[in-house]
Amino acid sequence: MPHVTYITAEGVAQTAQGNVGQSVMEVARRNGIENIVAECGGCCACATCHVYVDEKWLKAAGPASADEAEMLDFAFDRRPESRLSCQIRLSPALDGLIVRTPDRQN
Repeated sequence: MPHVTYITAEGVAQTAQGNVGQSVMEVARRNGIENIVAECGGCCACATCHVYVDEKWLKAAGPASADEAEMLDFAFDRRPESRLSCQIRLSPALDGLIVRTPDRQN
């Protein structure tokens, strides 16, 4: 079962375990991770599950789809490493993934 570490803007880390195929957003919501609001429930329609993928995990997480990239235009403080956590699906290759949450979501 893959593990994801979520780090808040204040530097507080929380690691949660998920199942292969679950989204990083689903794991966060089930474990009370701060700043993962996910208003749309994971439909790539709100940008309130925005995270920053740690640099060493960018390749493994893969690029944003065109729809995701468009939705990221609405995210708070978009960066090159920005992704929507609802669009990152856990796999064995993502065991240990590190993401950071912005200090607020839109």
